[in-house]
Amino acid sequence: MTTADTTTKSASLFTPVLIAGCIIILVSFAIRASFGVFQIPIATEFSWLRADFSFAIAIQNLFWGIGQPIFGALAEKYSDRKAIITGALFYAAGLIFSSFAITPGQHQFLEILVGFGIAGTGFGVILAVVGRAASDKHRSMALGIATAAGSAGQIVGPPLAQAMLQSMQWQSVFMMFAGFILLSLFALTFMRVPPPPKVEKNDESLGTVLKKAFKDPTFAFIFLGFFSCGYQLAFITAHFPAFIAEMCSAISPDSIMQTLGVSSTTTLGAVSIAIIGVFNIGGTLLAGWLGSRYSRKYLLASIYMLRTIIAALFILNPITPASVVFFSVTMGALWLATVPLTSGLIAHIYGLRYMGTLYGLVFFSHQLGGFLGVWLGGSLYDLFGNYNIVWWIGVGVGGFSAIIHLPIDERPWAKRQPQLATT
Repeated sequence: MTTADTTTKSASLFTPVLIAGCIIILVSFAIRASFGVFQIPIATEFSWLRADFSFAIAIQNLFWGIGQPIFGALAEKYSDRKAIITGALFYAAGLIFSSFAITPGQHQFLEILVGFGIAGTGFGVILAVVGRAASDKHRSMALGIATAAGSAGQIVGPPLAQAMLQSMQWQSVFMMFAGFILLSLFALTFMRVPPPPKVEKNDESLGTVLKKAFKDPTFAFIFLGFFSCGYQLAFITAHFPAFIAEMCSAISPDSIMQTLGVSSTTTLGAVSIAIIGVFNIGGTLLAGWLGSRYSRKYLLASIYMLRTIIAALFILNPITPASVVFFSVTMGALWLATVPLTSGLIAHIYGLRYMGTLYGLVFFSHQLGGFLGVWLGGSLYDLFGNYNIVWWIGVGVGGFSAIIHLPIDERPWAKRQPQLATT
């Protein structure tokens, strides 16, 4: 038996650790999901090209990915709290300094700080903590609930940012968001979970585990498959509000918009991101529940295929408020459903000892996709005046991810290769 097996688990699903983790993720993702709302105000004020702001958000996604395994390793080596506090300080500093940025280069450079901040307060660190604190019985559902908290942030963030922009400058909104991040750290007082067990003489080192993971085809399949998730989510988060505002600009408020209490297509873009967040809560919780009962690889393949079909149907048909709502509802149900399944798959196959680092490495692929989705969105828009090519690339990579998950071997590593098992 490894030391990881002796870690105390709570018999209850809803623990202080889970609640604290949900609070931190909610605030972190509320701010992260709102950046697309700032695209037009910032670009208009400084007369930037769409690609300038898009590249800044692309850099944010890239360094979020780079920072994820770093913060995962910091949490495992030192402590979860220190990693989260460090991430929050990066996040707040990036937002505060960005409020003074007046050139694309300044804004793009400062998004490095924001990216590291999201890494330290996001899924990589929080899900590892929640996973260690949960029992085997409740782990998949606990990961689903923590992931759904990110969706709750997505519901709150864009409409809140849009409302705040009606009464204050975007710089002031950034400053207030920095304050929210720092306030969320008070939740750490409830996050009392046994630290990762110390490595004993008969335990494998992180370096050994990483070498074996890199040689495992299953790890490569998971790594490659997560790419399209990042591409699709980051592109939609950064560009969908502006895309909707422009595509529906000539449309007068109809019954759909009136029902939503939306008076303009600009507001519809922000509300659409919130709708995605609303339906993602249910979708993510369902994914967490299904993940404890059915094959995770087939669930993931199904999610990616459904995303592919939905995105293709959306772009092939006329863009109307009704189609925007339909897309937001259906895509929302699948939005972050991949996260508890992917993180749970890693925990199931490779164990909990280095889950944060291994998930962080897989998440890097997610953020590479996010970098390309956001950057290509702005660059190709400036080049062609529309987002069509970027949408179809997303359709293609979604289909690829659906296929690449099928050959994954879901058996725990020790059962597949007894000689690699930790004794």
